[in-house]
Amino acid sequence: MVVRSYQYKVFAMPRIPVDKIEVGMKLIKPITDKNGMVLLSEGTVLTEKWVERIQDMSIEAIYIDGPSVQPIPKDEALSLLDARFQNVEKQPHMGFIKKVLKEYIEGLYG
Repeated sequence: MVVRSYQYKVFAMPRIPVDKIEVGMKLIKPITDKNGMVLLSEGTVLTEKWVERIQDMSIEAIYIDGPSVQPIPKDEALSLLDARFQNVEKQPHMGFIKKVLKEYIEGLYG
């Protein structure tokens, strides 16, 4: 069996609650209604008018262009990963899965 290690950069899209959006933010995903109809397309830069309209809609959060903010420190995330894999790391493929997840977590934090 050949196992390859791939290096990659993780680009997480920041999901921002609508009460935190600001003028000048750029949508990285379109805003759609409950039927999937696009209300604002990807790449739209938010104006004051759009910020007000979005906040009046029944939308919880939007995806904007920019660095993602992680909810816990990197060291804590890696410690949690270690704890999850503590009893199974020696099983077939689990070490590889842990390695991939570790690279992903490290990519999230830059």
